[in-house]
Amino acid sequence: MAKKPDLRRFPGFYGITLLCLFLLYAPLIIVAIYSFNDSQSITIWGGASLRWYEDVFWGLEADKFKQAAVNSLTIAVTAAIAATIIATMAATAMLRAGSFRGKGASFALINLPLMVPEIVTAVATLIFFSAIGFTTGIMTILVAHIVFCIPFAYLPIAARMEGIEDVYEQAAQDLYATRWEAFRLVLLPLMMPGIISGFLLAFIISLDDFIITNFVKGAGVETLPTAIFGAVKQGIKPNIMAISTLLLLVSILFVTLSYFAGRMGQNRQ
Repeated sequence: MAKKPDLRRFPGFYGITLLCLFLLYAPLIIVAIYSFNDSQSITIWGGASLRWYEDVFWGLEADKFKQAAVNSLTIAVTAAIAATIIATMAATAMLRAGSFRGKGASFALINLPLMVPEIVTAVATLIFFSAIGFTTGIMTILVAHIVFCIPFAYLPIAARMEGIEDVYEQAAQDLYATRWEAFRLVLLPLMMPGIISGFLLAFIISLDDFIITNFVKGAGVETLPTAIFGAVKQGIKPNIMAISTLLLLVSILFVTLSYFAGRMGQNRQ
């Protein structure tokens, strides 16, 4: 049997890899470094300092960013919980209900938001809310976030459920458990790492979203990404770099937790 080719031996592999990593992460590293700059300039280094992190929490614009952060966290937690519940029910129906008419179409509809350009989704969502007379505000942001977070929560949940054989539920039902008891007491605990991973992924997707939020938020309502964008339009200040670095760290934390939750499920299986 022929050995699989080693990708690392292909000519130019390391050079292309380093170039891609540089283009992806160099801007983020520069923003993080200059968030500790003591100077008011965003290009001239004036020494290391935490003054801009202090400005984020206690500066002139602190109240605006704190309210935006509260809005973002409230929306992200609520949207992630709702999306995770819906995604869990969808995964159960798709993977444990057997074959049914329209199963392929249902799978396509669940994953469609992943393929549609976000700007198209944003415009369509705004038009829909306007057509039904739904006043833009916190609720429109929340509804929009729940909808586009569902496929992100669905993917790890469905992947986890696919790795669980249905013999466990069949054994529980053979021991006189109802289908609901088999799901609640057997399948749901086994699925929990995937559910946690789906929740964390949906949370960070909601927390970081800008395009859809900017279209449906309405006047006077800000989330952290839209507040950052509004501040950047008036000129990039060092405190924006500090906020961006904090948001980046939160994103890295939750993506890492989501990854390890998925790995924990694989190891347990």
